[in-house]
Amino acid sequence: MAATKDTGKVSQQQETQEFKIRITLTSRNVKSLEKVCADLIHKAKEEEIRVKGPVRMPTKTLRITTRKTPCGEGSKTWDRFQMRIHK
Repeated sequence: MAATKDTGKVSQQQETQEFKIRITLTSRNVKSLEKVCADLIHKAKEEEIRVKGPVRMPTKTLRITTRKTPCGEGSKTWDRFQMRIHK
């Protein structure tokens, strides 16, 4: 039987583990979303972290159509509201 000697040293390969992080940002305002994204990329490049992205997702549009009159009488007029959510 052969005995192996444990030196207590950690190999270089085990020391540097690579982690993958995915961040999904959502906002109703495109300008603020782009600013936060640019800040994250800038900070990551200062720390010499490899960055992929940003990957823009499709804009989700939420729509609500409702009658203007509260009682239901009168002319049938409608209000259309929408909220856009950017990712």
